[in-house]
Amino acid sequence: MTALGQLTHGAKTFANDVAEGFFEITHNGAALLGLIVVFMVITLTARPDLRQAGEVQLISWLQSRQIDVLGMEVETDAIERATATNPKTLPSQQAAVAYWLSRKYRVAPEPLGALVAEAYQIGARTKLDPTLILAIMAIESGFNPFAQSPVGAQGLMQVMTVIHSDKYASFGGKHAAFDPVTNLRVGVKVLQECIARAGSLEGGLKYYVGAANLDDDGGYAAKVLAEHGRLLQVATGKHVPTFGPTTLPAMAPVPEAPAEKVAALSAS
Repeated sequence: MTALGQLTHGAKTFANDVAEGFFEITHNGAALLGLIVVFMVITLTARPDLRQAGEVQLISWLQSRQIDVLGMEVETDAIERATATNPKTLPSQQAAVAYWLSRKYRVAPEPLGALVAEAYQIGARTKLDPTLILAIMAIESGFNPFAQSPVGAQGLMQVMTVIHSDKYASFGGKHAAFDPVTNLRVGVKVLQECIARAGSLEGGLKYYVGAANLDDDGGYAAKVLAEHGRLLQVATGKHVPTFGPTTLPAMAPVPEAPAEKVAALSAS
């Protein structure tokens, strides 16, 4: 064999040896990687606490990356706190009421959709007309869940939080007054008590506004009942204009006697 042939043969042998060695390394490496993966799966299956800790760290890392990219903190479950329902998913009667209130009070239809649906559910349980409940919300706060009167009435239904703090205890405390659905439920409970004490709807509304011991409720009951009548027409499919008076101006402060009256009602 010539020198050139020997050189060529040697080069081929060297190349074959390198290829075989590379195959052995990669084969053994893949096998090792496979063993590591199997071990990790077995470990995480046997130790769910480790798996959970790993998931938390991974989510935390991903969220920090999102903050870096978006420039703000991200909460993927924030929608669970939202009080919103697409009115298109509601029964036609409820949808009509939600859209009408949205136009009149310039409030987004989705939050109103949720409030209308809740009012109808509570109305069915309490035997109160849901459009009456909605009319009270309209006159009391104009559907502002953070409204507060000069005498301390708060939220959609303008419940006196200090007086009715016991009713909020089941919802986590008095700050729940600013949760729209909670305020609605507590307000309906107070309304029931007022109607029961007065013996009539008109009298109950007078109690509700804190004017039980006054000769005049400032036109409150008339305004609520007028709005109630309009909502009843909307619910039956009639065309009702949205212009006209909306929220009731704050009454002159008469907190002492009315507050005592309502407090006595709450305690009874």
